[in-house]
Amino acid sequence: MSAQHHGDEHHHDHQQCVDHALSAAEQVCEREGVRFTALRRRVLELVWQSHKPLGAYDILETLSRDDGRRAAPPTVYRALDFLLDNGLIHRIASLNAFIGCTSPEHSHQGQFLICRECRVTIELDQSAIHQAIEQSAQTEDFAVEAETVEVLGLCRQCRSQ
Repeated sequence: MSAQHHGDEHHHDHQQCVDHALSAAEQVCEREGVRFTALRRRVLELVWQSHKPLGAYDILETLSRDDGRRAAPPTVYRALDFLLDNGLIHRIASLNAFIGCTSPEHSHQGQFLICRECRVTIELDQSAIHQAIEQSAQTEDFAVEAETVEVLGLCRQCRSQ
């Protein structure tokens, strides 16, 4: 079982996560021949500011506060779309928010454990889940175009409080 923790921030150097994400993004963009502009970089940095999904409104507010002028919503949404299209972030539909992808260097489906209390999110990489979905879809003669599995519950910290 493989799980990439987007939680428990007190037990690791979070800046390492951000640095790794930015470095991986640069490599992905270089490989794909697309531009990793300053705005795209900044939006990705904000998404990675914690291991909790961040909404577009929060990103807009932070950008506006940080650079002293109102960020244009369409440019931020375009940056988010770019990051999504290039597998650098995932959209958590149940929270209408975004989280950094822990393995952007290889294409994969999104599988997440989400704490309903503190919103800490753990990205899973379980081929068995993907295979079960593919097999069920085949049985139903259904063509899967996108796949995101979101499991809500309580993390260890919230259960122990």
